[in-house]
Amino acid sequence: MNKRLLIALVLSFLVLTGYSYLMPKQKHVTDANSTVTKTQTANSEVKNSVHQAPTVATTSQSSVNSVQTPSTIDNSKVIATVNTKKYTLKIDNLGRIESLILKNKKYSTEDGKPLDIISKTSIRPLEVRFQNKELNEKAFKVDYTASSKKLDATNAPAEITLTQNLGSDTITKVIKFYPAGNYEISVKSSANNDYIITPGFRPTVDKSRYLVVRGVLIKDAQGVITTLEKGDVDSVKKFNNIILAAGEDRYYATVFYKKQGTFNAIVAQAGIKGYEEEPIVFASVKGSDKFLGYVGPKEYKLFKKLDKNLEDVIEFGWFTFLSRPFFKVMYAIYNFVGNWGWAIVLFTLLVKLVLFPLSYKGLMSMQKLKDLAPKMKELKEKYGKDPAKLNQQMMQLYKKHGANPMGGCLPMLLQIPIFFALYRVLLNADELQGAPWIGWITDLSHHDPYYVLPILMGITMFIQQKITPNTMTDPTQKKIFQFLPVIMTFFFLTFPAGLVLYWLVNNILTIAQQYYINHAYEKYKEKMKAAKKSSES
Repeated sequence: MNKRLLIALVLSFLVLTGYSYLMPKQKHVTDANSTVTKTQTANSEVKNSVHQAPTVATTSQSSVNSVQTPSTIDNSKVIATVNTKKYTLKIDNLGRIESLILKNKKYSTEDGKPLDIISKTSIRPLEVRFQNKELNEKAFKVDYTASSKKLDATNAPAEITLTQNLGSDTITKVIKFYPAGNYEISVKSSANNDYIITPGFRPTVDKSRYLVVRGVLIKDAQGVITTLEKGDVDSVKKFNNIILAAGEDRYYATVFYKKQGTFNAIVAQAGIKGYEEEPIVFASVKGSDKFLGYVGPKEYKLFKKLDKNLEDVIEFGWFTFLSRPFFKVMYAIYNFVGNWGWAIVLFTLLVKLVLFPLSYKGLMSMQKLKDLAPKMKELKEKYGKDPAKLNQQMMQLYKKHGANPMGGCLPMLLQIPIFFALYRVLLNADELQGAPWIGWITDLSHHDPYYVLPILMGITMFIQQKITPNTMTDPTQKKIFQFLPVIMTFFFLTFPAGLVLYWLVNNILTIAQQYYINHAYEKYKEKMKAAKKSSES
């Protein structure tokens, strides 16, 4: 039973991690009208050479096609530049964040250039869209003016005012940027019109195919969190009385939030080429409103300082309830040792120590079952045609020798969620980006360049198999189990070094644990033999 659970764990892991590599994602089915509208939009984008205003999405609309990107988004020009400690930000003539280049060297492109997390083809942060169709079309043809062309917020907050004169209405955005990278925005319509404003489409710089959360995250005033990914939105969804709305990727996010009060929002399909069925969130505004905002990496330390609710943007998927406390413990260890690689090693050791009492009982029980295998075979031959009698005799045998066939299952059942929770932490944590360990491991978020860790992981897994009691009798199961180290090594070749390091350390500790238990069991058998001789004499 224990070996079957182990196989189930490994196969589940392979399915979870390998599926996104081997199988293309299924397209979410939309209605016929949606398809026609998208086709017409695509054709019109090719023909037009001036700003084409997208149809505005309001809380009363149900069509998913109401949010579409302007056709000539690349024709925008920069009207202001903002410098903070963390980034250089540029604002375009439509009052949007056109570019955000991170200054930290760990955030860079594959060719080593500074990373810009705002896509040139996506719906940009701070874009405004009106409910009134004519006003909305005009808004994408009239430029904003900026109170300053350059702002320096590296040491102290800096404020800029953006103004758009639409004749019947004037839109004013007052934005205060802070050195830490966050900002505050106050937006106002002089005519008290209805409109929506977005924190931005999720950053798209991470091109990996790992199964991580990508989409929109909403948190309401009651603390209920809703995540929407590709295919989850086929019509405009309304969210009232929320305190946080974010577009999120593996490491980065665009966020609106409030410390006091709430706001309403809508989520719809972005309709962006290549991301057609992915969601985007807009905050609904009547006249004027104020928001706290952030665009950048999901930094736990910064989020914790700014607002506790921002920690929820660091999304770990299904096992968030375990992953988040695991991450906090690992973060505390990192603050003590100052190296994420050693933090992973020490955390793995901590998990092993916590689970050791259960593992000890389970593995000792497996040792007993291994020794009882010949007697169990005899019982099967004798009572094979009478399942009830066979089960009765086997239970008596287990009871007599103090063996529990389910003894090894509980530790394994506990390790399954622990493994997947750690998998998500090591895959999602921004802190591991550019984090070195030792020697050739200079970035724990990337694969081992020389494949040393995956190969060592495979070797230790093979050793672990050899010294672990094996109660398998089925030849097919044995062959599958023997090939698992090779299969796992193959899959781990391109995995983040931090994840492989965890698995390697876990294998080494398991080998040490098994040697200890094997030694303890030999002492136990000697003790039982001595007791038997004493009773016979």
